[in-house]
Amino acid sequence: MLDGFQAGLSWSIILNKRARFLEVFDGFDPQRMARYDRRRIAQILKDPGIVRNRQKIEAAVASARALLEFQEKEGSFDTFLWRFVGGAPKQNARRSLRQLPARTKESDRMSEALVGRGFRFVGPTICYAFMQAVGMVNDHLVTCFRHTELQRLVG
Repeated sequence: MLDGFQAGLSWSIILNKRARFLEVFDGFDPQRMARYDRRRIAQILKDPGIVRNRQKIEAAVASARALLEFQEKEGSFDTFLWRFVGGAPKQNARRSLRQLPARTKESDRMSEALVGRGFRFVGPTICYAFMQAVGMVNDHLVTCFRHTELQRLVG
């Protein structure tokens, strides 16, 4: 969800507002968020402690509903997401920041699959940022100590 709110903004803005996002969106609980109506969305839009973008807020609610529908029909969302990298973190060997892509074929496929299931604000760039954040891809430069540490975790 925060990746979607970050689109077009700096991460520092989102991270500084993270605690308030958690409060306003009920701890990102999809069961609760899926029940948000127009009145609740209007209330959220008035909160200066978050990014007040109607499209992003409505997308978060729509994505919570899509997640619940997905789980009901297809099961584990975690298993679904990991399929895009073959079930294990993809190990990259980037030598410079210029080599870091904004998106990949895997994030393109993930985005398309999520949009097809009703998720919003999940474009390929947002999906790739998510994949990096949760460890689905190891994009630490080979000169970074974390690159080797993360390689060892998966064999």
